[in-house]
Amino acid sequence: MTESYRALCSDFYINSKLNLKMDLPKGRETVLDFFERIRKQFPTMTLFRRFRDELALEVGPGVTPHRWLALRGNNVRAGCVNPDTAADAYGLHRLVLETAPYYLNISPLDIDYIEVLFGFDLAATGNQDGIVFDALYSGSPLGQVMSGSPFNPSDCQPVLAFNVPSREFEVQLEVKTRAQHPAPPRESDGSGEPISVYLTLRRFGAVSEVADLLTILNSLVRQGEDLAASRVVPQLLVPLRDAIASGNS
Repeated sequence: MTESYRALCSDFYINSKLNLKMDLPKGRETVLDFFERIRKQFPTMTLFRRFRDELALEVGPGVTPHRWLALRGNNVRAGCVNPDTAADAYGLHRLVLETAPYYLNISPLDIDYIEVLFGFDLAATGNQDGIVFDALYSGSPLGQVMSGSPFNPSDCQPVLAFNVPSREFEVQLEVKTRAQHPAPPRESDGSGEPISVYLTLRRFGAVSEVADLLTILNSLVRQGEDLAASRVVPQLLVPLRDAIASGNS
């Protein structure tokens, strides 16, 4: 899985998010005990950082795969960037959902939603919006709106969301471009920021017991892997990669 994704994109990552209805506890001992529990299983996560509204634990500079964990307001988020194996990708997420309820006093009724995000970054210079337009809209009815015109795409960031029949989760697909806005078409600002493709699966609602969180995570992961392989790779990543390689935009 991870090897094929790395062949298509510059960076690949899997993030998780546990969103709650009430704010997390902010006590010093509570947070540090939770972070220490995570660090014991992932000893490279030694960098503790405090931001304005967030506390984060992550690996040090240059360590791969890059793992991170963050507490902010009413959610717990975690991520693994460029994992070598599926175990590298999911081990942190499973540990967080297994331990967070007990360290952070999370009740089953408090669960708002659980989310898994598969992210794919593709390095691209030039007019990123033009690349996305050429890859995903060229020849389509919507693409014909600009056919024969002197216009260039200046904002092309499609988002598609849908519910899965007989399933209790929502799926969202998003293509994200990044550039300055001095004048259309938008040109790369030289920062090397990529075009990103996000596949997000989100399951809403409270759970019967906190142990159900792992079952839900595993279900979202299975569905996400299937959608990534059958839909995202052939319908989004490959066309975008080909459009970037063509250099026409």
